[in-house]
Amino acid sequence: MTLAGLLTYSGALFIAAAIPGPGITAIVARALGSGFRETFFMGLGLVLGDMTYLTAVILGLAFVAQTFTEVFLVIKFAGVLYLAYIAWKLWTSGLLPQEIAARKSSSIGMSFLSGLLVTLGNPKTMLFYVALVPTLIDIRSIGLRDYGLLLATTFVVLLVVLVPYMLLASRARTLMKKPKALQALNRVAAGILAGTAAFIATRAA
Repeated sequence: MTLAGLLTYSGALFIAAAIPGPGITAIVARALGSGFRETFFMGLGLVLGDMTYLTAVILGLAFVAQTFTEVFLVIKFAGVLYLAYIAWKLWTSGLLPQEIAARKSSSIGMSFLSGLLVTLGNPKTMLFYVALVPTLIDIRSIGLRDYGLLLATTFVVLLVVLVPYMLLASRARTLMKKPKALQALNRVAAGILAGTAAFIATRAA
């Protein structure tokens, strides 16, 4: 794989990731509701979802996304249900800041899983890897070294896009210390997540 091909892929991935969609919306809402730590693990789940699609395309398994649509429908609605659950938890959360902080260490794994499910159930991500990536790089010439390089590039590019969103939203949360302000912020985040879940649910798989 040439340097030009890698740069082209990186640029296209950066643009696709930076355009607000269900993943970015979920990340911002999660950061507003829970802060940076849980959101970072959710972001890692999002990244793993992208790397899963990239792997499938490189291995020539893109036909799975086109043939076995029921599988992706199940994945999509699993993500929808979990986003709805997070929204409900944020809406009904307690008012005290220490209660919110105490919950942060309890659901890192679920935060990671929710990010993975959101990506795997996101038609935008699927279309990028299945339809666009084969036009950006020569899939047939990808060796093990090239595959590792693409995975590393995907990881770095996505974190470069996602981390600023996480930090800005987390910073906005730390500026609001009053219990009523935190409750209002939680409910705004809950509304955004619920809207994201509804958006994903209504989009074609």
